[in-house]
Amino acid sequence: MSETRRWRGIVAVALLVGGVGLLSDRPNLVLVSVVGVAFAVYPRVSPAPPSSPNLEVERRLGDRAPSPGESVEVSVTVRNVGDDALADCRIVDGVPPALTVTSGSPRYAGPLRSGGEATFEYVVTAEEGKHGFDPATVVVRDVSGAREVTTTVAAETEIDCTVEQGAPPRRSLAVEEAGDLLTDQGGAGIEFHQTREYRRGDSMSRIDWKRFARAGELTTVEYREEKSAAVVLLVDARAPSYRASGDDPHAVVRSVAAAQRLAGALLTDRNRVGVAALGRENCWLAPSAGTDHQTRVTGLLSTHPAFAASPPREGEGEADSIEDQIARVRRQLSPDTQVTLFTPLCDEGAVTAASTLEAHGHSVTVLSPDATGDGTPGRRLASVERENRISSLRKRGIPVVDWTGDDGLAGAVAKANERGAI
Repeated sequence: MSETRRWRGIVAVALLVGGVGLLSDRPNLVLVSVVGVAFAVYPRVSPAPPSSPNLEVERRLGDRAPSPGESVEVSVTVRNVGDDALADCRIVDGVPPALTVTSGSPRYAGPLRSGGEATFEYVVTAEEGKHGFDPATVVVRDVSGAREVTTTVAAETEIDCTVEQGAPPRRSLAVEEAGDLLTDQGGAGIEFHQTREYRRGDSMSRIDWKRFARAGELTTVEYREEKSAAVVLLVDARAPSYRASGDDPHAVVRSVAAAQRLAGALLTDRNRVGVAALGRENCWLAPSAGTDHQTRVTGLLSTHPAFAASPPREGEGEADSIEDQIARVRRQLSPDTQVTLFTPLCDEGAVTAASTLEAHGHSVTVLSPDATGDGTPGRRLASVERENRISSLRKRGIPVVDWTGDDGLAGAVAKANERGAI
């Protein structure tokens, strides 16, 4: 329970007017002061709002699995299942930060009697990725508006706007359905590697019988050995990355959505996936696989403070320099772990991060959502600087996917493949 201070100062004004009326012998001013005193007393005698409003929220979607760019109708019904009538109930729905409301309003304001309900509707535009709705924020005030209670009401709802085709790149990974990492070592597998002399103990199924029938030589066929990849999804969530181009969501939101999608694709292909972050919070989840691990990855990307949708407040900077943060991440990586870095490349720190990891033997792929634009001279300059950083990374042999606002993630990957950038 908190005070809104809506009637703050009314008593002072009433006393001032009454005093002026008495001194100037003007009864009308004294009467006005009496009215002011009545207004000052009114909030004190009004019943307080319930300290714990008992509400339920039901959220219905026109399409739970839309294609990117499609409009999705959202209908929200709020029910008062408590015994107390709510004279003034204000609700703001928890729209995912990556989605834009294009029509209607995700808000409601009005009374709710006991057992009553209210419905409001709005439309959002679907973006690639999985988008979970946050709990709705509810503010309940008394009749006078002097006191209010703020709470949240959750209803698990998700828009799944993932695209099967054109998955983001996995550097050094084969394009086989299994998504296995190919090595230069011979062994068991499905792709031919070489033949060698027969050794005692070799499997009979791997002997080249055609060559034996033709030349009488016993040789063993070796196939390219396969093993699952270990990939860490590293999200650049430092303060400079909280930038957006036009009306697009800012780069951190787009990066987290892309990381969620890539994690699902990699884990489905039986690879091991980990998560890390650069920014205000230290975040690390070691690479692993399996359904339970996929749940942990999704939960971490959705709820960890390192990936918060709101930028750091003023004075809330990173405790460590970019060099120290990269050193911490590098100490946690295994020698054969690959890294996919999600960054808008808004400063040289991102280039330092990718270059340092690549120099220490980790295959790095950069997926870069464009957060610049050409609306102002400053934005055009930022765009040129970003292009220079992309060029610098590619010259060092680090693949970069340039993800502009006009392209979906799948389209950006396809363009990078066509240019040979990955």
